Amino acid sequence: MTTRDLWLAANWPFVADALPDAPARVLEIGCGSEGGFVPRLLQDGYSAVGIDPEAPAGPNYHQVEFERYDIDQPVDAIVACTALHHVGDLAEVLTKVADSLARGGGLAIVEWDWKRFDEATARWCFARLPTLSPESEPTWLQRARDEWAASHQPWESYLEAWAQEERLHTGQEMLHELDLRFNRAAVSETPYFFADLADTSQSDEQAAIDSGQLHATGMRYVGHRGPPAA
Repeated sequence: MTTRDLWLAANWPFVADALPDAPARVLEIGCGSEGGFVPRLLQDGYSAVGIDPEAPAGPNYHQVEFERYDIDQPVDAIVACTALHHVGDLAEVLTKVADSLARGGGLAIVEWDWKRFDEATARWCFARLPTLSPESEPTWLQRARDEWAASHQPWESYLEAWAQEERLHTGQEMLHELDLRFNRAAVSETPYFFADLADTSQSDEQAAIDSGQLHATGMRYVGHRGPPAA
């Protein structure tokens, strides 16, 4: 099972629980080159489409940024898995998400809060990185470890500079913009790194979070379109 497969399998129960019953219309933002959750959604009877510049070929995918995708009719639910923290204009994207949902439509978000990625969390992850074969591309965590070492900076300085260069949004910023447009049903902090680590399960990471060895940097959000709750 690939890293991406592990990640999708770990997050599918959350996504499935947040969705209306099939055959609801579901749109996934940032489905990636392997289709994200779309194959599982189709298998379970949903009318699903995936939007991503690198989306696979096929009638259920569109190779375009979500901001440029023309939606012919509102959908019943939108899923976005680590697709928001790096968008250019977060407010613009989430306004389009709200406009793309039918009234009362649901939103399931899986995200990452880089602000919680402190040095203790980084060192915990770096100690568990898999050994690369000569032909393998380094993962984002392996690149972060090597770039930090080469920078000779404190971790916090390196992380801030990297996040600014990548124009990443924080968890607080994402929650603020989401809550301006959706009725929040639930939000939780979760493990995030396990799929990229050697011999480390989601439960292992959660246990380490519970014992204070690292921060939970993952974030899950469920909301619905509608006026803000009174």
